[in-house]
Amino acid sequence: LLEKSPIRREMIHCCGEIIWYFVSNLPVTENKKLRVCVATCNRADYSKLAPIMFGIKSHPDDFELEVVVLGSHLIDDYGNTFRMIEQDDFDIGSKLHTIVRGEDEAAMVESVGLALVKLPDVLQRLHPDILVVHGDRFDALALATAAALMNIRILHVEGGEVSGTIDDSIRHAISKLAHYHACCTRMAEQHLIAMCEDHARILLAGCPSYDKLLLTHQRGDYLDIIKSWLGDNVQEGNYIVALQHPVTTDIQHSIKIYGLMLDALLSFDKKTLILFPNIDAGSKEMVRVMRRKGIEQHPNFRAVKHIPFEQFIQLVCHAGCMIGNSSCGVREAGAFGTPVINLGTRQTGRETGENVLHVRDADSHNKIFHALELQFGKRYPCSKIYGDGNAVPRILKFLQSIDLDEPLQKTFCFPPVKDSISQDIDHILETQSALAIDLGGTNLRVAIICMKGSVVKKYVQPNPRTFEDRMSLILRMCRDAMKDAVCLNCRILGVGVSTGGRVNPQAGVVLHSTNLIQEWSSVDLRTPISDALHLPVWVDNDGNCAALAERKFGHGKGVENFVTVITGTGIGGGIIHHNELVHGSTFCAAELGHIVVSLEGPECSCGGHGCIEAYSSGMALQREAKKLHDEDLLKVEGVDMKLSEPITAAHLISAARMGNSKADAILNKAATALGAGIINILHIVNPTLVILSGVLASFYQAPVQRIISERALFSTKGTKVVTSDLEEPALLGAASMVLDYTTRRIY
Repeated sequence: LLEKSPIRREMIHCCGEIIWYFVSNLPVTENKKLRVCVATCNRADYSKLAPIMFGIKSHPDDFELEVVVLGSHLIDDYGNTFRMIEQDDFDIGSKLHTIVRGEDEAAMVESVGLALVKLPDVLQRLHPDILVVHGDRFDALALATAAALMNIRILHVEGGEVSGTIDDSIRHAISKLAHYHACCTRMAEQHLIAMCEDHARILLAGCPSYDKLLLTHQRGDYLDIIKSWLGDNVQEGNYIVALQHPVTTDIQHSIKIYGLMLDALLSFDKKTLILFPNIDAGSKEMVRVMRRKGIEQHPNFRAVKHIPFEQFIQLVCHAGCMIGNSSCGVREAGAFGTPVINLGTRQTGRETGENVLHVRDADSHNKIFHALELQFGKRYPCSKIYGDGNAVPRILKFLQSIDLDEPLQKTFCFPPVKDSISQDIDHILETQSALAIDLGGTNLRVAIICMKGSVVKKYVQPNPRTFEDRMSLILRMCRDAMKDAVCLNCRILGVGVSTGGRVNPQAGVVLHSTNLIQEWSSVDLRTPISDALHLPVWVDNDGNCAALAERKFGHGKGVENFVTVITGTGIGGGIIHHNELVHGSTFCAAELGHIVVSLEGPECSCGGHGCIEAYSSGMALQREAKKLHDEDLLKVEGVDMKLSEPITAAHLISAARMGNSKADAILNKAATALGAGIINILHIVNPTLVILSGVLASFYQAPVQRIISERALFSTKGTKVVTSDLEEPALLGAASMVLDYTTRRIY
C-alpha cells in the first residue's frame, strides 16, 4: 500500500528524519575526563605538586594532565630544574621564560608582568577545566590572575597559612582568586573560612609532599646519598643542612642575618651542605656574601644549586641540624624529628613542632652559634602537623567531585554560616582520632579512639615476654591500625601509651615497671614508636590514664578536683587537682595502693606491710579465698557452689553474698581498709569526687561511701563516691593524652 502511495512514503520518510534528529541529540552518558593543568614555577613548589601530578597521571581514565613550566625552573643559575620534571617522565606542554633578571623588587614586578603577557596564549591553547597552583610565589600570582580573568577554575594548594613576609599577601591574594582550596592544617582551614571562603570548597588535605617523604625518607641507601653530596668521611647525624632565602620586605636585614649564619657555621666547624637561595629580590647579594666568605672553596662546605627532592629528604632526615628560613625546616623536617634553627621573620606565624628553635633577631653570630650548640645532634618526636601521608588521594577525590556545570562565579560567606569542621570529598566528617596502647601484663591492646571517646576498632594480642618482641608487636599492631584508619575515615593525631609502673611522661620513659611486666626499666617507649610511625607519642602510668579518661569522658568531666581509684588486680589511681594531673617530683604521685592503713598488716607486693593493696586488691582477696578454700571454709551450707580452679576474688564475694560469715568478714576488712585509705586521700587532697574504677568498683562503692560518712572529718563527709561507667579506662586515658594535647595545639 505504501509503495502505491507516494504521499505516504514521503510522510514516513519525514517521520524517520524527525526521530533520527531527536535520537542523535539525546545526551550521551559517558565519563568526561577532567582536563587538569598543573603549573610549576620553581624547585620548591614542584616538590609539593609532583605527588599530585603522579596521582593524576596514575588515573588516565579520570584525568588528562597538562604541565606548564615557568619561572626559575628555566634559569641555569638556579639549576635548570625543569630537567627533573622531564626525568620524572612528565610531558611539559609549555615552557615560559618569565623571569626578568636583576633579583630586586623591580625585577619581581617585571617578571609578573611578563608572565601575564605570555600566559593567555598558553591557557587559551590548553583550555584546562582546572588550573592547579601552589603557594605564595609571585609567579603563582601571575598564574592565578590570568586564569581568573580567563574564567578557568583554580585549585590553590597550601592556602590559608601565615608566614610573616610579603609571601603572606601574595598567598592570600591567590586564595581570593582561587575557586577551590586544598590546605594543610586545621589552622589554615580556619584562616580561609575567616577570609570568607566557602567552607564547602575547602579541603583539609595535608601537605602533598608528605605523601612522598613519609614513603621515601627511610631508603636504605641514605648513607650513599649523604656521602655523594658531602664526602666519604661524613657520618649520619654529623652534618648540617643550611638553606636561607631573602626576606623581600626587609632585604638588607635578611642579608645581614645570612652573613651571621655563615660566620656561625664557619665557627661551628661541622660539614655543611648549603643550598643557594631562591630567586627573590636580594638573592644576588646573598650569593655575593657567600662568595666573599669563600664558602664554595671551604673544605667544610658543599654549596649546591639544586638537589633532587628524594635525596634532599634523606639529607634533611639524617642531618644533625637544619638551619635557615626555608619552609622545609618548619614543615617537612618536623616529620623526621630533625632539629631546626629558624632564622629571622620569614616563617613567623607558621605552625611548628617542638623540633624548631627560633632565632628571630640575631645581632651577632654568637647567638646563632649558641643555637647550634643547643640543637645539633638532638632528636625530637616526629610531628605530623602538616600531613599524614594521605593528601593526594584526598585531593584526587576532591577534583573528581568538582561539578563543571555549577556557576563559575565565586560566592563568599559573610560571615561563615557553618562551623569550621573539616570535610572530606564525600562531605563526611573525617574523625580526629588517637591510637591508644594498653600494655597489660597478659595482653597487649591497641585501639583507634575518636574525639568523642568511641572505640572505633580494637586489636588484642598476647603480650610477648621480651622487650624486643613487645616493641615489634606494638609497631605491627599500630601499622595495621593506621591502615584501617584510612578506610574508616579517621585522622590519627598521635599515639598514647598506658603502662603499669612509674613513668616519666615528659621523656616518655618507663622508669620502673610492675611485677606483671618484666624487663621494663628505664625503657624509652616514645622514641622508637614516634620514629617508626611519624607521630607524636605520649606515655603515662595506667592509673594516671584512668584519671585522664574520667576527666575527658567520664564522671570527672567538668570537675576541677577529683581522685580516681582503680580496684583491680592491684590498687592504683590518679589525682586531678585544678584540672591538671598530679605527677609529683619523681613521678610517684597517686600510688594510692601503697597508702599504709595498718602497721601490723599483711605483707604487700611492694615489700611493706599494711598497704591498701595488701587488703583490698584482687590479688589480696584471691589469696584469702584460697586460704578458706584450702580449709574447706569457702562453701556455704546447703549450697553447692561448684568451686573450680583457679579460686578468685569472685568466689569470695559470691560466698559472702550466700551467707558465708568468714568470707563476709574478710570483705568487710578489705572495704574498711580501702575506705580508710580513701579518707586519708580526702584529708590530704580534699577532692570533691572519688571515682572507683576496675572490676571490684561496684562491690566497694557502697561500703566505702558508708565508711567515709562514719569516719571522715566533718568537712569531707559529704564527698561523693561513684563507680566509673567507662569500659576501657586505660585505652581512653591513653587516647585522651593525644586528643587533649593536639586540640590545644589546633592540629
